Amino acid sequence: MKLRNVEPGDVDLYIRMRCDPIMMAELAGPLPEDGMAAKVARDVADAEAGRAWILMIVLDETDPGLVAGSVAVWTNTEHGEPYSEIGWMVLPEFQGRGVAKAAVRAVLDRAREEDRWGVVHAFPGVQNGPSNGICRSLGFTLIGEQDVVFADRRLRSNHWQIDTAT
Repeated sequence: MKLRNVEPGDVDLYIRMRCDPIMMAELAGPLPEDGMAAKVARDVADAEAGRAWILMIVLDETDPGLVAGSVAVWTNTEHGEPYSEIGWMVLPEFQGRGVAKAAVRAVLDRAREEDRWGVVHAFPGVQNGPSNGICRSLGFTLIGEQDVVFADRRLRSNHWQIDTAT
């Protein structure tokens, strides 16, 4: 597995991940396709500027076009206070193979190595068993349930955190 920065050519992949009812079932349903090119452009700019790690999961380095999903870490704010957040998405045909867990682990390891991001928070939906399982198995601490906003939608999520400095 290799993680690479998001690229301008990843629009179709974003559409597959964010505009599909199955992929977005835990995130209040699919997003409209017409905003994906702009979202990719913003993500590319953030990744290039180092404001976020927005990484595509490439399963086979000999086939760089075979992308299984993405994992990202960025700075978010709550009540005016910044915090680090992680999120991931893996396409249905690659789910259940440990791809997301390996990608999240790799990103957390990199954060430790680079001494970046500090305490990282994750907010999988309370009903999202696989993503909550990833948090549990990688050593995140469950803080509790809370409402979060994703793409202007309010979702009930579990709040997990892990300190990458330890």
